[in-house]
Amino acid sequence: MPCSTINIVISNQVLQETIVEIAHRLLRDKLSIWDIRAEAYALALSAKNANADSSRLSQLQRELKSLDKKAEANHIDYPDYFTLESVRERLNSYDVSTLLDLQALADVMVMLCIRPAELTTLCITDAKVIGYVKNWGQPDIPRKFRSMKKNQEHARELLNWIQNAISSGRMGDPDKSGVKWFNRFLKNYDLIPKYLQKIDAIYSVVAHEAKNMAHAYIITSQCLRHSPDNYTSSIQNYVIVNYRKKDQSPDQARPFRIYDQE
Repeated sequence: MPCSTINIVISNQVLQETIVEIAHRLLRDKLSIWDIRAEAYALALSAKNANADSSRLSQLQRELKSLDKKAEANHIDYPDYFTLESVRERLNSYDVSTLLDLQALADVMVMLCIRPAELTTLCITDAKVIGYVKNWGQPDIPRKFRSMKKNQEHARELLNWIQNAISSGRMGDPDKSGVKWFNRFLKNYDLIPKYLQKIDAIYSVVAHEAKNMAHAYIITSQCLRHSPDNYTSSIQNYVIVNYRKKDQSPDQARPFRIYDQE
């Protein structure tokens, strides 16, 4: 009897995980209503009886609704001041011999798809990056450098500008515990530090002219420095960036779903 109980629990757990994965894939791949109906029909056919059929479809429906609600909550909008055109224009005008200000810090963080914790450790060399958060506690495995800024030398120059300002004390480290000044600056634009990283992932897709959605996913994965050996950890962590050009209204924005390995 105990063995039967254990087998039932394991079977239900596997089934639940499979349906969750199906729901994520349906939303991730932006399938049409006809494709979704075909997936639901295939799921129903895999059931052993009518009750199991109804149960599986109900689980899929609940999971899709749950993901839709999460998508509504996890979305990023940004003002004209932080559009790709605006950020790119400022990046091209910065003089690294001058004192760094908060706007320049934010723009460079967008450009590098960087977390505050990586500001003092990230290193760009030979089209690779090391010293990133996802690599801490492990061998320092170089990952491909991918950014909205195609000029690697200029990107490295701007990164050094930030790192020198922090190490010399001319600017504080926004990753230090209790530091609020950078958050207050971004709050003026309804942004928070982690949004900057996600925004650049989308800007890089545009800058590198992704050929299709598969290519776009590769670019965002490289920007976010995902492990090429990890295929599942990001499936539960995603955010939607509503991409729009300068002077476009919010209702003209195009939503991009980003999966991240938090």
